[in-house]
Amino acid sequence: MAEGEKLIPINIEDEMKSAYIDYSMSVIVSRALPDVRDGLKPVHRRVLYGMHELGVRSSSSHKKSARIVGEVLGKYHPHGDTSVYDTMVRMAQEWSLRYMLIDGQGNFGSIDGDSPAAMRYTEARMRKIADEMLADIDKDTVDHQLNFDDSLEEPTVLPTKIPNLLVNGASGIAVGMATNMPPHNLSEVVDGTIAYIDNNDIEIDELIQHIKAPDFPTGGIIYGYDGVKEAFHTGRGKVVMRAKATFEEIQGRECIIVTEIPYQVNKAEMIKKTADLVNDKKIDGISTIRDESDRKGMRIVYVLKRDAIPNIVLNTLFKYTALQSSFSVNNIALVNGRPQLLNLKEIIHHFVEHRHQVVVRRTKFELKKAEDRAHILEGLIIASDNIDEVIEIIKASSNVEDARNNLIERFKLTEVQAKAIVEMRLRQLTGLEQDKLREEYDDLIKTIEDLKDILAKKERRMEIIKDELREVKDKYGDPRRSEINYAGGDLSIEDMIPDEQVVITISHAGYIKRTPLSEYKTQNRGGVGQKASSTRNEDFLEHLFVSTNHQYMLFFTQKGKCFWMRVYEIPEGSRTSKGRAIQNLINIEQDDKVKAFICTRDLKDEDYVNSHCVIMATKKGTVKKTSLEQYSRPRQNGIIAINIREDDELLEAKLTTGTSQILLGLKSGKAIRFEESKTRPMGRNAAGVRGITLANEDDEVIGMVSVNNFEDDILVVSENGYGKRSNIDDYRITNRGGKGVKTISITEKTGNLVAIKNVSDSDDLMIINKSGIAIRMSVEDLRVMGRATQGVKLINLKDKDSIAAVAKVMKDEDAVDDSELRNIEVQSEDGTALDTDKGESEK
Repeated sequence: MAEGEKLIPINIEDEMKSAYIDYSMSVIVSRALPDVRDGLKPVHRRVLYGMHELGVRSSSSHKKSARIVGEVLGKYHPHGDTSVYDTMVRMAQEWSLRYMLIDGQGNFGSIDGDSPAAMRYTEARMRKIADEMLADIDKDTVDHQLNFDDSLEEPTVLPTKIPNLLVNGASGIAVGMATNMPPHNLSEVVDGTIAYIDNNDIEIDELIQHIKAPDFPTGGIIYGYDGVKEAFHTGRGKVVMRAKATFEEIQGRECIIVTEIPYQVNKAEMIKKTADLVNDKKIDGISTIRDESDRKGMRIVYVLKRDAIPNIVLNTLFKYTALQSSFSVNNIALVNGRPQLLNLKEIIHHFVEHRHQVVVRRTKFELKKAEDRAHILEGLIIASDNIDEVIEIIKASSNVEDARNNLIERFKLTEVQAKAIVEMRLRQLTGLEQDKLREEYDDLIKTIEDLKDILAKKERRMEIIKDELREVKDKYGDPRRSEINYAGGDLSIEDMIPDEQVVITISHAGYIKRTPLSEYKTQNRGGVGQKASSTRNEDFLEHLFVSTNHQYMLFFTQKGKCFWMRVYEIPEGSRTSKGRAIQNLINIEQDDKVKAFICTRDLKDEDYVNSHCVIMATKKGTVKKTSLEQYSRPRQNGIIAINIREDDELLEAKLTTGTSQILLGLKSGKAIRFEESKTRPMGRNAAGVRGITLANEDDEVIGMVSVNNFEDDILVVSENGYGKRSNIDDYRITNRGGKGVKTISITEKTGNLVAIKNVSDSDDLMIINKSGIAIRMSVEDLRVMGRATQGVKLINLKDKDSIAAVAKVMKDEDAVDDSELRNIEVQSEDGTALDTDKGESEK
């Protein structure tokens, strides 16, 4: 041991505790957590301040990144150069920061995880928005502290005009705690901050009206709102993010196109992992994945196999890949040097307090400067008023010091004023210059009064903060990038989507769309009509509903499942677009098919759902009535509507009020009419009761009619083209389960029955042959005849062709005018959406 040294025995446990606490506090306060006021960690603050001091501002030219890193390392941040350069790079990446603070030139990496070029190759400068974060830093607006070697001073916080913590978010892992704050939209944050300034007691739910949700730089969709709400209220929550995906048909193949991915997802890694899952057969239905992203934007193409259903594949991708990921919000920031969990209102409160402090300090600085200048001007004005005497005093003085003292003595001036007079230039003796002095002095006096008024009144200071925020919004505000899908959560979307009337059209081939009713109403009555829809070859509009956005669509499949969709979730299309295939919108099995549609009012309205029923019929003659209430709790993969036996399938489903009559038609030419009340309501899992007895094993039900309007006629059509229209009263009411009465004489010439519909003179029929030919005819051309007759030949069939299906369509598909829709609206006001009288939902 060297001379003069001594050993001090200490307890290792105590030393470890104190050393670790010191280390953890250092990490928490000086490295990993952002300050609530400017939203920056020390390294970010030092980079921006270093660039500011170096003069690399938005108005200057770019400088080598290595030069900037060297400046920051040497003066403020004595750590590895990588930490500084990585920080700088992140602030220049558009996929990392919602509002970039640095303008980079060169290779700054990519969303695929590529590394940036070395700092000797890249260049950078500050962006205009970063200038706003350092505005007024030279006006004593913030405290400074000594740097690591006590040779320079650095700011403890920036006097930012930007609410940066909310706008750009932050993430960091400290010791024993971490922070993960999402970015938000600047325009929304400014609106929310102004709302808080106007009312300090504002509730968080009111703030949410302005700041709706996080807004990620990579866009995407925020799926569900509960996590967002929780994060705003408590400072913690889980925000589910989804990629933005659309379906396209490319070279005859259905493709999923992804144009935006969740925040902080590495695109290349995501594609590689998806490819591995496809190869391992964990994801079915994808044949190839292509990354077609370029400088214009992102485009990932998932080419599907021919038998794949896009909607199911997309949901599988959401489930197994990073196309859906979550952002765990944890709003921990430093408040007065201590870590604190903050909700939305608290973050805004601390920012406003900081801005208030900055405005007060700036105003005091400007006031002192103005008062000092006014003091000097007072002296100069005295001198110019007595210029001859002043000159004489100066000339008579032996040196400058003497002259100053003599002036102070003669005119009762201060040291500062006397110095200014002695240093006065001769040109200031001109009349014009003297006028300028007085003018400047008068202006300064007004400024001083104004600044003192600002310091005296808090309202004025708050108004200044609001004006500066509005200016920031005008300069840098932009639209949201991340969409919000409220329907993904339990939040009521009614407040978010206008409940306007829409027309829902479904084509024979199963293409669906909704169109605002106003689009159909642009023509005057008596116009020539408008083209209603462009459908595929041999396709036509079969169903038309008038509904509102908040209503519900129920889809029933032949396997007896019911799928549920809000009307606003149906893709919107113009009057002439063909719409989207229904199987792409719901998770229907590949070998299943949608057979019936029902449009209903609010399924959360207890009176409504308890007073309406769904009545179903299967091919084997079973009927089942279930209260609509049973369908008010949907599931993603559908719910069981009826228990279908193996050799059976669901044929029809209608919405009724419990007072209608049911008509079932058989292939063998029989029909039965019975009161709906004869069928008791059953649970969803029940199989139903017998509605009609089949004539033999090969017989089957071909259609069901729910009769409410007894002025309608019943139309039946046989497969060889015979058909007839009979009065509904020809079918006597019997008990359900019987064999029925003859509805058409079935012979070899007529063939089996294929359709039964209720019709009126205002309907058209579309008859589709097995050969693919579709023929349209008007119902009013068919005369009403007796029930037991053979009917008349409706169409002539060639060779062995026969009728495949009969559909009732709008009177003129190419002339859907407002009067026709107005008529439909009247009928749909009771919420049964035309599923009663005017023949099912098709009218």
